[in-house]
Amino acid sequence: MSTGNVTLERQGHVLLIGIDRAAKRNAFDLVLWEKLCLAYGELARDDELRVGVLHAHGDHFTGGLDLAQWSAVFQAGKFPIPDGGLDPLGLTGPQIHKPIVCAVQGICFTIGIELMLATDLRIAATSARFGQIEIKRGIYPVGGATIRLPREVGWANAMRWLLTADEFDAGEAHRIGFVQEVVPHGEQLVRATQLAQTIAAQAPLGVYATIASSRLALAEAERTAAARLLPDLQPLMKSEDVAEGLRAFLERRPGSFRGR
Repeated sequence: MSTGNVTLERQGHVLLIGIDRAAKRNAFDLVLWEKLCLAYGELARDDELRVGVLHAHGDHFTGGLDLAQWSAVFQAGKFPIPDGGLDPLGLTGPQIHKPIVCAVQGICFTIGIELMLATDLRIAATSARFGQIEIKRGIYPVGGATIRLPREVGWANAMRWLLTADEFDAGEAHRIGFVQEVVPHGEQLVRATQLAQTIAAQAPLGVYATIASSRLALAEAERTAAARLLPDLQPLMKSEDVAEGLRAFLERRPGSFRGR
């Protein structure tokens, strides 16, 4: 099985960060996660870099987590952040102080949505399909969707998708304000990079101060909620429903849950 990789491409003051496990629909294994953390750390440290663009190679942004690898992480109750890296979900440790524009296409499930919610501008291709489907596996989103999606799109719009695990398309994502623009498939990275270059041309200290100010009012409530995400998942990991959810995932069928 191919392991994940992250590509880095500099374009002036902009760093393109590419999720690269296309043979597996960019499903996140632990190697891919670690390399993405390190890429965010590099963006944060390099004074010549002012803006990041998060994108994915292949036809899809990500099919979500490689669950077999992540079970141990969830049971441990802590996201692993390598030395020199930053949490790309912005939930633990220092948060990156530079803006990130996200470009998505094709399937974008679970951690993909949560990575998007941790960025500042989002461009979707017409091919994009979104799904926060953790409840189909007996767990719940622990990468920030329960905190940020209601804030971004409103309570009822968020619950419509969080509580049903239904998929929604790029048009619906734009309607509720989850993405800011929808472009033809194949143009999402070009458009995201254009916006990143526009931001990078502004006075960087002013840009960073704008982000810091905008985050300040949200920070305390978000930190409090983020601290409970993985601890509240740990009891669920011991449930019969989680075992059934994993079996259903491997057998490609709906789960049959009993609430215990």
